[in-house]
Amino acid sequence: MTARDLEELSKAELIAIILRLKRRLGELESLVATLRSQNAELQAQVARLQAEVARLRKNSSNSSKPPSSDITKPPRPPAPAGQGKRHIGGQPGHLRHERLAFPPDQVDRIRTYTLSRCPDCGGHLRRLHGKVRVLQQVEIILRPLRVTEHRSGSYLCTHCGKTHDASIPSHVRRSGLIGPNLTAIIAWLKGAGHASFSTVRKFLRDVFGVSVSRGQLAKLIGKTSAALAGPYQDLLSRLPHQRRLNVDETGHKDSGEQWWTWCFRADLFTLFRIDSSRGSCVLVDVLGREFDGVLGCDYFSAYRKYMEDFGVLVQFCLAHLIRDVKFLKTLPDPVTRRYAERLLGALRRLFGVIHRRDLMTAAQFEDALQRARKKVLKAGRRAPDRIEAQNLAERFRRHGAAYFRFITTPGLEPTNNLAEQAIRFVVIDRRITQGTRSAAGRQWNERIWTAVATLTQQGRSILPYLRDAIDAWLRRQPAPVLFPAGP
Repeated sequence: MTARDLEELSKAELIAIILRLKRRLGELESLVATLRSQNAELQAQVARLQAEVARLRKNSSNSSKPPSSDITKPPRPPAPAGQGKRHIGGQPGHLRHERLAFPPDQVDRIRTYTLSRCPDCGGHLRRLHGKVRVLQQVEIILRPLRVTEHRSGSYLCTHCGKTHDASIPSHVRRSGLIGPNLTAIIAWLKGAGHASFSTVRKFLRDVFGVSVSRGQLAKLIGKTSAALAGPYQDLLSRLPHQRRLNVDETGHKDSGEQWWTWCFRADLFTLFRIDSSRGSCVLVDVLGREFDGVLGCDYFSAYRKYMEDFGVLVQFCLAHLIRDVKFLKTLPDPVTRRYAERLLGALRRLFGVIHRRDLMTAAQFEDALQRARKKVLKAGRRAPDRIEAQNLAERFRRHGAAYFRFITTPGLEPTNNLAEQAIRFVVIDRRITQGTRSAAGRQWNERIWTAVATLTQQGRSILPYLRDAIDAWLRRQPAPVLFPAGP
């Protein structure tokens, strides 16, 4: 419509056109408002979905989740630039390792092979003294069992007329069908080898040629558990007096109910405790209210409550902290990611100081460590106004000092790797055996796991100890201790 057309329109027609335009403008404004609202909702939904994707991508490499919770392992990072794929087997420069020969006192028999004539020409041979080719071979005998029949004769007293039976030694009667050596092997298979009763039965049948019922196996495990009761209680009583302890916990199923396996790793022994609670009450029950050592642990709430309620010194795991910071790098917000990058840089420099410890004097190392600590705390507390970053910053403000207790405590590790490594055995056993079904089963697990972990930690053999403990129990004597004797 041109300007001339507008001049020819009447006032009423102009008003009608203006009203239609206003209505159309109102419709467009309403549509814009609706689209803006929908856009805001979609942006909020995208942010929520991105946060959910980041949460679902949490694994043991970027959070405090245990490795056992990974449904699939995260892919390995690519090799550094210029480094090709490594071949399977020993790498260039790797030193060759050869097992040591058995000493003479462990060799049961020697077979010597001689030559009387030259294999090529039939000529006379002269023995070269001092040059002997040795091949040692280990073999199991076809039936590694000895069946002993204990007979007790009956006697009639010609004076009083009473009948008496010769006495079979009490430890033999207490042992029953299975002797202490074979009982120790069964206990090793069940406790250290993660074997089920069915697997143990098949092993005894196929290897030893003896059939044992499941009920009999359960009785043997009960005897071994009773034999380990004293050594376990001895270690339990020593826990509150340790100067350093690393603690961790993992889930445990008992008749389908949720229980928890606690791991206490000291300098010279490791103890496991199965409890229905995952709270700080377990720490109070095991360590008491006046624990005077330093507790190495992750940032789980039970440890924070125990620390705050009773003034316990704690070393929070720096490895868990690094994984939590790495998770912030996966979030969609760029401000949060930059905060995580700064904090990770400070943590890398801290561990760089730790790795260069051998290149510095004690004074230089402590000075460098303190400066690196201050930079980590500064970077952690200066967080942007984002909820995830502020949550981490609040952790630094409240418990920042507890991440650096290792600086002033000799022998204390900055991470909780010691307890995590010790509890890995339990996680494997849980996946294979699916837990326990009674209080007796929980006691057996506590005691055998403690014995296996402690003996391994001390470099001692498990089977000889089990054999000695079972033999002592059968003879009603004190079991050998798990805690090493002093010099």
